Amino acid sequence: MLRQTARLRKEYLLKKALEDKESATFEKKRKLESALANNKAIPTELKKDDLKLRKTLDLDDDKTKERMLDDEYAFMGTKDPQVLITTSRDPSSRLTQFLKELRIVFPGSQRMNRGHYVVKELMELARSKGITDVVMVHEHRGEPDGLVVCHLPFGPTAYFGVSNCVLRHDLNEKPPTVSEAAPHLIFHGFTAKTGRRVKTILQALFPPAKPFGERVVTFGNYHDTIFFRHHSFERPNGPGGEDHKNKASTVELTEQGPRFCMRLFRLEQGAIDMKDVQVEWVLRPYFNRQREALAEPEEEVKEAAKADT
Repeated sequence: MLRQTARLRKEYLLKKALEDKESATFEKKRKLESALANNKAIPTELKKDDLKLRKTLDLDDDKTKERMLDDEYAFMGTKDPQVLITTSRDPSSRLTQFLKELRIVFPGSQRMNRGHYVVKELMELARSKGITDVVMVHEHRGEPDGLVVCHLPFGPTAYFGVSNCVLRHDLNEKPPTVSEAAPHLIFHGFTAKTGRRVKTILQALFPPAKPFGERVVTFGNYHDTIFFRHHSFERPNGPGGEDHKNKASTVELTEQGPRFCMRLFRLEQGAIDMKDVQVEWVLRPYFNRQREALAEPEEEVKEAAKADT
C-alpha cells in the first residue's frame, strides 16, 4: 500500500510539473497576444521567444485556453464532496461551538472529535473512508485563529489565519433555524493565479446548489483578506400571489453566522501528512512591498478584459 501511494504520488508530481511548464508558456502567450492587440511594445522578457510563440499563438482555441490545470479537482461537481471537520487537540468550548457551526455551513460534512489521533493517523482514516476534504480548526486562548483545508488523497493544502470570529449566538439578532440545503456561492476579488487556486479549494467544499435555494455563502477578498459571510434570503410574494415574486431589490437578507476573516499564509501541493512537499505560495510579511496574491491590479484586469473582447 505504501509503495503504491509513493508511486502514484511521483506520477502526480511529474504530471503537475509538466502542467506548470505549459501554464508558464500560456501566460507568455497571453502577454504577447495582449501587446499585439493593443498595439504596444513587446515586453522585454518575451523578445527572446517572440518568433517561437507567434508560431503557436494561432493554434490555441477555446478548449486549450480553458484547460483545467488543477487535476485534483477535475471531477468537482460530478458528485457531492465528503468533508471531515475536526479541531486541534483538547479544544475549548468556544472552538467546539465554532466547529458545530462550520458543520452547518458545509452541507453533508461530518464532525469528528480529535481525541488522541495524530495527523498521520487522521489522514489515513480519512482516506480509507473516502473523505475528499479535511478541514482542521485551531485556536489560541479560546479564540479560533487558524483553519487548514486539505484535499485528499494528494493535496493541495491551504493554511489560513482566522480573525474577528463571531459565532451565531454572538450576533445582535438571534438567527433563525438554518436549512442544510446546498448554498449559492459568491466569490469576489479572486482574479490572480493564486486567487483562482484558492477559489477552487474553497469551492470544492460545497456541493452544487439548487436553482431555488435560499442560502448564500460569500467569500469576499479585499487586500488579501477574505471576509466570510453566511446569509439566507427570502423574496416576498408579489401582488399575483405565490407564483409571482417581487423584484430582486425587495429581497430580505438575514445573517445566519458564523462570521470571520481569513488570510492565506501558505499553500502546498501535498497533503498535511506528506513530507518534502512543494510550496506553491507563502506569505512574506516582512517585505517592504509585496504584490497582492489573490487579486490582480485593476489595470491588468482591464487590459485582460479588452484583450478578451
